[in-house]
Amino acid sequence: MPLDYADPDGRTITVAVSRLKATDTAHRVGPLLLNDGGPAGPSLQMPLTKSEVMGEVADRYDLIGMDPRFVGRSTPLDCGWDLGSAPLRSAGADLAAYRKEVAVARELAGRCESAHGDVLPYVTTRNTARDMDVIRAALGEDALSYLGYSYGSYLGEVYTQLFPGRTDRMVLDGVHSPDRYSQTLLHGAEAANEAALRAWASWAATRHDTYGLGATRGKVLATVQHILDAAAREPLQIGDAYLLDEHVLPFFFIGGLGSDLDNQRADLAATVRLLARAADREPVEPSEELTGRLEFLLTGAGSASASQMTAIVCGDVAERRGVGSYWHAVEASRERFPLAGPLANHITPCEFWDQPAEAPTVLDNDVPALLVAATGDPRTVYAGAEAMREQWPSSRLLTVEGARQHGMYGEYGNSCVDERVNAYLRTGRLPTHDLACEA
Repeated sequence: MPLDYADPDGRTITVAVSRLKATDTAHRVGPLLLNDGGPAGPSLQMPLTKSEVMGEVADRYDLIGMDPRFVGRSTPLDCGWDLGSAPLRSAGADLAAYRKEVAVARELAGRCESAHGDVLPYVTTRNTARDMDVIRAALGEDALSYLGYSYGSYLGEVYTQLFPGRTDRMVLDGVHSPDRYSQTLLHGAEAANEAALRAWASWAATRHDTYGLGATRGKVLATVQHILDAAAREPLQIGDAYLLDEHVLPFFFIGGLGSDLDNQRADLAATVRLLARAADREPVEPSEELTGRLEFLLTGAGSASASQMTAIVCGDVAERRGVGSYWHAVEASRERFPLAGPLANHITPCEFWDQPAEAPTVLDNDVPALLVAATGDPRTVYAGAEAMREQWPSSRLLTVEGARQHGMYGEYGNSCVDERVNAYLRTGRLPTHDLACEA
């Protein structure tokens, strides 16, 4: 692929692509390109992982996976950071803690500029959309069908704007609207995350005999606050190797609130039980799974993924707001959203990034698509799906009432959702009206 589409004969990069060919050639629809979100989510494996939920519908498509430019097995990008938590850190309890975070963000941006300044202007969603169209052309097809989750919905929207008329069947799951896509990725999702935290606390309270976090929702939330307060005073010692401070710890809670499935809630409860002991300054040993998460967030093991996510977001929508503006936003949100506010409004390396080479994408089109969204989604909030439904009158919205889940189709075990998405992919006919499924 061209690094710079304005110079198509110049420097090139590699974009890794996979294909699982259609076997039902009599009913073949064409290529279905898949994106798993992120930003910077590798998607090369998706033809295998999504064919199961698609069932016989998968046989009608050439399923196409793609690691976006500079991600996974494509030409790599790694800024050489010594942490993997760069895009999703929290401001901390006071101004002194925040000022340290400003210095961290400035240093991380500087490292990326030193390591990859020559390619950073081209690490963008718009260029990934252009790569998608090169793949379409290489397959000899007039149009692509598309399934994108979370950030992948934004990528799909950008593709439709840059290449009108080149999409067939589109499913966007966990829908981002372009006007909600910003360098502070979770801004606007504070209320949904706090609601998800309260719902999880109620779930954990009914299992106090198992997890010991408190027999009422209020007591569970008090345990969470105790952990956060302890980390603000002094980082929590986890095993012999890891110190978990107030800037990274909130993401452990936010990261565990992306689903209301029992197994996901149980994983968070087990982690919180260990963190509560660490907050009491007891010696604790992390599980193998928790050790992997700590290593990813706190060491260079997560550098490449964090670098890629940050580079994409900053390349898309970075703007200089002034370092004081983030602190004011954090303080304004902290009382209502004590966990999510200081994370969702915090400064990122984008504050110190060069201005994007292209303006953010503005949609002025109407595309028939199936939009899938849960009313309690704590990542891409339901209002974003409603905004896209208004933007695209030809689309239809499939709402999952009462679910606090990010990513529905093939992710939640909801047969209502899976059957309706498969029906659309099979026939190409959208429902005559918006639909709803129960959680």
